[in-house]
Amino acid sequence: MKKAITSFPAAGPYSPAIKAGDFLFISGQLPLDPETGELLRGSIEDQTRRCMENIKLILSKAGGSLKDLVKVTIYLVDMNDFAAVNRAYGEFFDLDPPARVCLGVSSLPKGARIEIEAIAYLPER
Repeated sequence: MKKAITSFPAAGPYSPAIKAGDFLFISGQLPLDPETGELLRGSIEDQTRRCMENIKLILSKAGGSLKDLVKVTIYLVDMNDFAAVNRAYGEFFDLDPPARVCLGVSSLPKGARIEIEAIAYLPER
């Protein structure tokens, strides 16, 4: 059985996250302000933090936390941002960060420089 997590605004015809069994599949998060839907401008570190805060918000709506993440995919328009993204991303994890891949892409929606998607394991508690 699957359930959409819809209390977070999506930028198109998709669910921000879907709970399927014990897994939560979080759609790619752009650095959008959750209140206004506007793209955050500024440093790649700030944009990374905004993406991660959006993921954190979705996880909390589903009853989880960043500790429940098992896999993260980061999409970057400029792979020269990799080190800066790593620094900001690393702020969100103490021990045992999730598995991760980082891919370079030619462009992202709304002209964003970064997008992050994630999978969490949320067994019934």
